[in-house]
Amino acid sequence: MDEAPGLSDQYRTASPWPVFVALGIPLSELGLLFDVFPLAVGGLLLFTGSIAGLLRESGYVKSTMRSVVVLAGLLFAFGGFLAFTDVNLVTRGYASIVAGALLLLGGIVFELFVYDQQPY
Repeated sequence: MDEAPGLSDQYRTASPWPVFVALGIPLSELGLLFDVFPLAVGGLLLFTGSIAGLLRESGYVKSTMRSVVVLAGLLFAFGGFLAFTDVNLVTRGYASIVAGALLLLGGIVFELFVYDQQPY
């Protein structure tokens, strides 16, 4: 008799992305709180990269890197709003702009130099 009837080995039981989505924003905020700029940028990279992976895994997008480029554009817009308006969140804006630039660079390099391989 099966302990878990109706379950098959072909389905994964859990996705790793929600854990990284949940860690990305707090890491970024800790970096801003303790004035560790690379930690703030790294937290944003973890958050947006995990969102892109989650979108790809669920089937909402075909290309992970194209969704990364779109998320980079959103980070640019958000960071530009925070950094260049009268809001007092300049460091957060700069962190968003730097994370967006790194995501954009990574997405463009990946699309240009990595080709899809056919599975055997």
